[in-house]
Amino acid sequence: MQSRTNSIAMNIQTKRTNFTDKDFINLVKELDAFLTIRNGESDEFFSQFNSIENLAHVIVIYSEKIPIGCGAIKKYNSETVEIKRMYVQEKHQGKNLGVVILNALEIWAKELGNTRCILETGTMLPEAIRFYEKNNYQRIPNYDQYIGVAESVCFKKRL
Repeated sequence: MQSRTNSIAMNIQTKRTNFTDKDFINLVKELDAFLTIRNGESDEFFSQFNSIENLAHVIVIYSEKIPIGCGAIKKYNSETVEIKRMYVQEKHQGKNLGVVILNALEIWAKELGNTRCILETGTMLPEAIRFYEKNNYQRIPNYDQYIGVAESVCFKKRL
């Protein structure tokens, strides 16, 4: 896919894969290191919900055959998937690559018969909150394990 981002032409490839993909595993390790710093004392709580095992629907994006970002969807209920493990390497942020990943996940979710996406992010990630709002996600009450967690912000989007 040829993508034009921030007036810079980039050749971005998108791959559908799953949690066993080596590139995905390595990107998630980078994401976890980043989140450990950002989450601070809350990291242990959030980490318990970020296992990649059984993520059957994973997107990895590449620039010049180098993995630079990822995301996944996880079945939540009969019509809903949860967006998980969204990440773009820091040196590639600000180029709308998160949108490439999110769009690919939403398309895949629709192909699988889903009508809604939900997700959780943290107040310590204001750029993530702005990103989801800009991409037409609406805040919802915190769900499941995030109920009552002040640092959690949950969103939904109808597909």
